[in-house]
Amino acid sequence: MDTRAARPHPAIDPRLFDQLPLGRDAAAVRRRIEAMEKLLERSFTVPGINRPVGLDFLLGLIPVVGDLAAAALGGWIVWEARNLGMSRFQLARMMGNVGFDAVLGLVPFVGDAADFFFRSNTRNLRIIRRHLDKHHPGTATLAG
Repeated sequence: MDTRAARPHPAIDPRLFDQLPLGRDAAAVRRRIEAMEKLLERSFTVPGINRPVGLDFLLGLIPVVGDLAAAALGGWIVWEARNLGMSRFQLARMMGNVGFDAVLGLVPFVGDAADFFFRSNTRNLRIIRRHLDKHHPGTATLAG
């Protein structure tokens, strides 16, 4: 018997989003941004190649409208970063990541491959984490 078929496929539990804080403090913002990045970039694993993909990749398969929706969700992360008081340089870099991803997504087939390899939301999360670790060290979470 093949035990791989019996294992449940990892998925995001929708109840996790009910537990996200609505506060404006840095810890609440961090949890929301991390949850959005996971939804957009690492929701499930593609069978056969074991590469995590998310909603950003799936939306990219829908011409124009999907890419615009993915860019809007990425823009929300930048908006949350602005509310944290991040510098204009950091925000511009993050908007550049989202914009580059959106422009690439408009090119048929090339954009779909780009979504698979260029993870703008993960890059932006890395920028936000560096900012939070420096300015709000109490918000740091241990990966486990």
